[in-house]
Amino acid sequence: MNKNLVQTLTYTFEGHAQQTETGVEYWLARDIQHLLGYAEWRNFVLVISKAKTSCEVSGHSPSDHFVDVNKTIAMPKGASKDVPEIMLTRYACYLIAQNGDPRKSEIAFAQTYFAVQTRKAELIEQRMLDAERIHARKKPTETEKDISKVIFEQTGGNQDFALIRSNGDLALFGQSTQAMKAQWKVPDSRPLADFAPTILLKAKDFATEITIFNARQHQMDSEGKISKEHITNNKAVRNTLLERGIRPEKLTPEEDVKKVERRQHSDDKKSLKKPDTLDKG
Repeated sequence: MNKNLVQTLTYTFEGHAQQTETGVEYWLARDIQHLLGYAEWRNFVLVISKAKTSCEVSGHSPSDHFVDVNKTIAMPKGASKDVPEIMLTRYACYLIAQNGDPRKSEIAFAQTYFAVQTRKAELIEQRMLDAERIHARKKPTETEKDISKVIFEQTGGNQDFALIRSNGDLALFGQSTQAMKAQWKVPDSRPLADFAPTILLKAKDFATEITIFNARQHQMDSEGKISKEHITNNKAVRNTLLERGIRPEKLTPEEDVKKVERRQHSDDKKSLKKPDTLDKG
C-alpha cells in the first residue's frame, strides 16, 4: 500500500470519528461500511455480527461497543425514512476490521489503523496512571515533613518521629513495616512506599493529614499524644478500606516507583529529540 493511500485513508478514518457528550469516541457503522469497501449493508451486517461474537468471546459486553440507534435519511421528493444504524467504539471498529475480507485494501489498512490507535490509547492511559502514582508517592513525603515540623514546634523535639510513622503503618496494614517489606520483597534500604499501590499511598497521606490537622487544632504538646492520634487515624482509614472490600496487607506491590519515574523521563527525552515541526509550504 503506497504512502499517499495510507495518508488518505488515515485522514478519512479520523475525519469520520465523532464524540458523545461525555467525550467517548465513536464511528457510525454506515460510514465504516463504505470506508471498508462494502457496497451492501446486508453484507456488512454479517461482518458486524461476527465482530460482536468476537467481542463477547474476548470477555467484553457487545452492548458496550455496538450501540443500536436509528438514522434518518433523505428520500426522493423530499421524503425521509429511518434506517438502522450502529454506534461503534474504536474497539468495535477494530473487531469489524479483523472479521472483514482481508483481500480488501481498506480492511488491511483498518486492521492496522485501529490496532495502533487502540495501543496508543492504552499507552496514554498507562502513562496517566503512572503519573498519578508518581504524584501520590511524592505527596506523603511532603506531608511527613509537615508532621515532623508540627511535632517539633509543639513538643520541642521529634526524636520519636520514626516510631510514630512506624506505628501508623502498623495501624494501617495490621502488621509492621518490616513485615510488609518482607511480604512485598522490598529491599531493607528502600522505603515501603516506593512499592505501594496508589490507593495505599493516598490512604497513608490522608491519615497523616488528619493527624497534622488535629495536632494543631487541639494543641497536642507531647509526642505520645500525637502518636496516639496518628494510630487512631490510620486505624480509621484502614476500617474504611476494609468496609469497601480493600484489605491493605493483601494488596500486591506495584512496580518500583523509581523505575516508573526513570521510564517516564526517558520517554520524554526521546519524544523531544525529534519534535514535530510546522510545515513551511
